[in-house]
Amino acid sequence: MALSLAGIILLGLIFNRAFEKIRLPGLLGMLVLGIAMGPYGFNLISKEILTISSDLRKIALIIILLRAGLGLNKDTLNKVGVPAIKMSCIPGILEGLTIMMVASYLLGISRIEAGILGFIIAAVSPAVIVPSMLDLIQRKVGEDKGIPTLILAGASVDDVFAITLFTAFLGLYGGGDINLFRQVLTIPISIILGIGLGVMVGFLMVFLFKKYSMRDTKKVLIVLGAAIVLNSIEEFLEGFIPIASLLGVMTIGFILLEHYPFVAKRLSDKFNKIWVFAQLLLFVLVGAEVNIYVAIDSGFIGLIIIAIGLIARSIGVLISVAGTNLNRQEKFFCVISYVPKATVQAAIGAVPLAMGVPSGEIILAIAVLSILVTAPLGAFGIRVTSEKWLTSEK
Repeated sequence: MALSLAGIILLGLIFNRAFEKIRLPGLLGMLVLGIAMGPYGFNLISKEILTISSDLRKIALIIILLRAGLGLNKDTLNKVGVPAIKMSCIPGILEGLTIMMVASYLLGISRIEAGILGFIIAAVSPAVIVPSMLDLIQRKVGEDKGIPTLILAGASVDDVFAITLFTAFLGLYGGGDINLFRQVLTIPISIILGIGLGVMVGFLMVFLFKKYSMRDTKKVLIVLGAAIVLNSIEEFLEGFIPIASLLGVMTIGFILLEHYPFVAKRLSDKFNKIWVFAQLLLFVLVGAEVNIYVAIDSGFIGLIIIAIGLIARSIGVLISVAGTNLNRQEKFFCVISYVPKATVQAAIGAVPLAMGVPSGEIILAIAVLSILVTAPLGAFGIRVTSEKWLTSEK
């Protein structure tokens, strides 16, 4: 296990640097490394690490979301409020429903099975989008109109809609007593509860840090531990009370920044340093989940389904930013930023197969293919178009 971890760290740093040298996103290099090192490649990662892979990826995701919260400015959030709400639901729902219709016809499967596929694919990847947007915020690229914050806020809620609707269609397939309308109504409840818990934890952190003097390192560990507990509450109450815990994690950072900015800035610097290690775990282990042989099985039809879904998602993004002060190039940057998929597809792509859904194998194959196609395409597109289409504050 220790040797595998050393390999992930050393090779991850090398691949990250090598891809940046050839003007490609470093995360793409780490994903490629993960595929090569994973069980479907050269099988260089120990079984012990793969067993706890989902927990390690979750902790890494929590770290990047805390960084995101610590970088969210209230004035910018107010400026992008309504478009961000639209971005959080319209693109994903349009993509999921479009794939449901297209996949049912092309694959000859039922609408419910196609709906399961649609809302697996419909979730964007915060693991790819959040670091990219934080980098733009730090470099003051597109910040004059709040574009990175708009995408950051929308993408963090997008997954809530996708996973909720995926769960609803999975329940309908299993013959459970699922009311689709009632299931959709749980979405705003989960968002409110997630933000509410995040606010409570955030104010608790502010109180502790003002009352007790401690080193910044300890503060970071307390915030990280509290965020992990908050995320675990969602898992513990799953099936009883819906909670968008990842949104709550971002809210912790936001509350700290608003009510104790002096400490929040220092904690942000600390989390930036932790992220150097956390991103290696996140992207390499996401890559290790990818079975390229399964992806190949979906063939040309899988590519067509993904492409049509992305067209629908792009239309949804353009609808969401219509009427804003963004110019045409900035709107198309938002479209490209909403392309990457990875985290959710790697996490739940195999669930239908495990539950005995007849089309489970093809659903998994297309989910894996969507990672291979959209993660590098989106990451590369964000990097290139942000330099050409967004304004930079000097």
